Amino acid sequence: MREDYEMVIGLEVHCELSTKTKIFCSCPTDFGGEPNTHCCPICMAMPGTLPVLNEKVVEYAVKAGLATNCKISRNSKNDRKNYFYPDLPKAYQISQYDLPLCYEGHINIENENGEEKEIRILRIHIEEDAGKLNHDEYGRGSFVDLNRAGVPLIEIVSEPDLRSSAEVETYMRKLKSILEYIEVSDCKMQEGSFRADVNVSVRKKGTTEFGTRTEMKNMNSFRSIVRAIEYEADRQIDVIESGEKVIQETLRWDDVSGKTFPMRDKEDAQDYRYFPDPDLVAIKLSDEYIDNIKSSLPELPESRKKRYISEFDLTEKSANFVTSSKYYSNLFDDAVNVCKNPKSVGNMIMSDIARILNEKEEEPDYIPFTGKELGTLVLLIDKGTISSAIAKKVLTEMFDGEEKDPNKIIEIKGWVQISDEGAIKEVVNKILELNPQSVADYKAGKDKALGFLVGQAMKETKGKANPQLLNKLFLEELKK
Repeated sequence: MREDYEMVIGLEVHCELSTKTKIFCSCPTDFGGEPNTHCCPICMAMPGTLPVLNEKVVEYAVKAGLATNCKISRNSKNDRKNYFYPDLPKAYQISQYDLPLCYEGHINIENENGEEKEIRILRIHIEEDAGKLNHDEYGRGSFVDLNRAGVPLIEIVSEPDLRSSAEVETYMRKLKSILEYIEVSDCKMQEGSFRADVNVSVRKKGTTEFGTRTEMKNMNSFRSIVRAIEYEADRQIDVIESGEKVIQETLRWDDVSGKTFPMRDKEDAQDYRYFPDPDLVAIKLSDEYIDNIKSSLPELPESRKKRYISEFDLTEKSANFVTSSKYYSNLFDDAVNVCKNPKSVGNMIMSDIARILNEKEEEPDYIPFTGKELGTLVLLIDKGTISSAIAKKVLTEMFDGEEKDPNKIIEIKGWVQISDEGAIKEVVNKILELNPQSVADYKAGKDKALGFLVGQAMKETKGKANPQLLNKLFLEELKK
């Protein structure tokens, strides 16, 4: 990215809601299933059928709006958005246009300079999802699966306030976290329940006029979104610098080649020919209804972060990380209830657990053990039953093995820490006898030699020796 240009980015985040049934019928919203087994005449748009709005969809949308500081419309409606896709049975989508349920919201993020930045939310509206095309690998055609048709969505449209791929990732992670906390969606990106259309343009720094934007559709991976934005910004700059004009179009991101490819011209609102859906009544919400939803909101990430800092004396970095995901935060709370050691739990989540998830390329919802089991592990370290080094091995077993109880794991593996002074003294004497040069180095003032000797003793005991006791006994012998 050239330093004399800046990106201008706006997002349309689509989030599938965790209702048990679809938005306009009683078909299940479960992910998967054999093709065309979760559909009925209504979501297949058979003649003579009529949609009925699922009230839970409205509740969840309002919940999302309140959690993102939006104003809530007392009078709203559903509109028909007219366009043809082969996996959209009606040849129009029921969505919302000029009267969305939620509008004029914002969330705050921390930018690359560590400064707080407000990202405005233009609107949050409800709509139905389309079906899915399964393309035959032998080129015999495409098969339509309507299981997803009619699954309820909220679309969260930001203002073009984002200026880098890093800000986009931070914003999306924060938004995902909020939606997880309020439990309106599972936000599983790999299943398409949290995805984004990314609008990107570039302009010379110092100018205020927007450039021509392109849109990349249905991005459902943070890594892909970051790569696609960086590539597309560079591509647009190359087009401008060569004297040509950027074309407003919809693009497809290819993750293998790392390039964008044109799909179609970019539509504007007039192309969709919106009009109020005549089969659905207006949505009218009372102040009491909205207040009841507001009172049901759980503690949100910002509030939890402040509480962790004040109540548990966590650092801002640690509190930020732990509250970045509902799964981390709930794990933290449950673990602290067991071990009463918030700093150790926070450090273990931020270092060891995050490292393992990163290696596995998984999100926090993958964690296969409970906060109670994590708290038990920290308690075992605090009691001196196991060392920190052994705890890392136990944690790996908790991720990969069938057994999740740390007590049973250390019993099966024979990993209980050796804290018997006599047994450790024997190991110390053996290591000193085998390493006379290190003994001489330490006595000559080379303090690092002690670390080497302790390391050899830990290797000898397969990491089971109490490290504090080891250090104490080595120092006693070396000072003789």
